[in-house]
Amino acid sequence: MATHTFWGIVPAAGVGKRMAADRPKQYLPLAGKTVIEHTLEHLLAAEIWAGVAVAISPEDPYWPELAISRHPLVHTAPGGKERADSVLNALDYLQDRAGEEDWVLVHDAARPCIAAADVHKLIDALKDDAVGGILALPVADTLKRVSDGSISETVDRSAIWRALTPQMFRYGALRDALRDAAAKGSVVTDEASALELQGRRPKIVEGRPDNLKITRPEDLPLAEFYLKQLS
Repeated sequence: MATHTFWGIVPAAGVGKRMAADRPKQYLPLAGKTVIEHTLEHLLAAEIWAGVAVAISPEDPYWPELAISRHPLVHTAPGGKERADSVLNALDYLQDRAGEEDWVLVHDAARPCIAAADVHKLIDALKDDAVGGILALPVADTLKRVSDGSISETVDRSAIWRALTPQMFRYGALRDALRDAAAKGSVVTDEASALELQGRRPKIVEGRPDNLKITRPEDLPLAEFYLKQLS
């Protein structure tokens, strides 16, 4: 039976401007801890990691104050200007530790409600896949295409999914895809899009709807409610 090695990457160098807060959203208080503490604790609860690299801005004063930054499985990597830069920096940080065929799971710092069961569901579905894939949710709402403030058409939602994280790909393939996208100046908003630019077709694994991303202030009480259900 083939053995697999799993690494986590959490890009956490963003500033979260839409929160209009006095600190990056990953450090906002949530149910007695910071957002990122919940995120990392729930990821680590999956108990499958060789290590988890957290990409942090060099000027970040909050991260060193958190006890979880000194967890034996947690590594601090240099953050970048954009998400893709942070992920690539974390991959470079892991280059002497990770093998080309090791799996890397990239997870948003602002998704604190990730369930260990969903991490295992993703791994079980993809560990023998040639490409990898992502957690995602089918869209339930009716979708409208808008031009100049007016609806131009209703979009068929049957083939539309919302991308979640973690997103899981081989170390070497993800590194090469992100490097290639950066060299070409291609905009990638998640890891799957970098693989798509290489002509690959990542798989979809349906995730839980409570795996929300904290983007606006009203997301915090909802996340607190979801965390109570996870505990």
